[in-house]
Amino acid sequence: MKLDILAFGAHPDDVEMSASGTLLAAATAGKTIGIVDLTRGELGTRGTPAIRAQEAAAASQILGLSTRENLGLADGFFRNDQEHQLPVIAAIRRYQPEVVLCNAIHDRHPDHGRGSQLVSEACFLAGLRMIETLDHDGQPQQPWRPKHVYHYIQDRQIPADFVVDITAHWSGKWESLKAYQTQFFDPNSKEPATYLSSEEFSKFMEARAREFGHLIGVEFGEGFTRERTLGVRQVTDLI
Repeated sequence: MKLDILAFGAHPDDVEMSASGTLLAAATAGKTIGIVDLTRGELGTRGTPAIRAQEAAAASQILGLSTRENLGLADGFFRNDQEHQLPVIAAIRRYQPEVVLCNAIHDRHPDHGRGSQLVSEACFLAGLRMIETLDHDGQPQQPWRPKHVYHYIQDRQIPADFVVDITAHWSGKWESLKAYQTQFFDPNSKEPATYLSSEEFSKFMEARAREFGHLIGVEFGEGFTRERTLGVRQVTDLI
């Protein structure tokens, strides 16, 4: 299954929090989209890996994903090394995306920065034919290197290299977040309180989206950093 855009997240809900509006905008434009979660989020204080999987499936339906899979790397303990690069390389080759979105280059949660570097390097390595990987059916995979790798911005403020207008997709983004019922603010929840589950954090997520939108003169936006200089065919392409 070839995708136009493949988004990676260190944990289920990373993509929903920071790039789901961008995915919804792409899907509306006819692009095929998918998500690969690196871990099951098993170190999370609230919920269980099984519940998180159910929540991710519900969010996938809301986002209209063509595919979603979880690589099952160790939450909190995966590293950017050969052992962990190979399954990421296999996923990139399996879906052959033109664009890859991945975690913030550095962030409050150390998994985010490590996941960012892991996926970025795997995108390059996936194009080397001397690295051999097998697909789920045991067949050798062909090399594939995405044309673009972008990093979404998460908890820590990082100056954005570009912002995507998600105003038309804000409600869909918020619905995908609400699919993670164990993770975010719910006044009736009996789960232990966490940083993400506070009402203040939900307000922060909306404020962050409004801030990014303000930068480009729209209501809501999602910010990204890039690895290579961006180019446009016409200066009028910019908004």
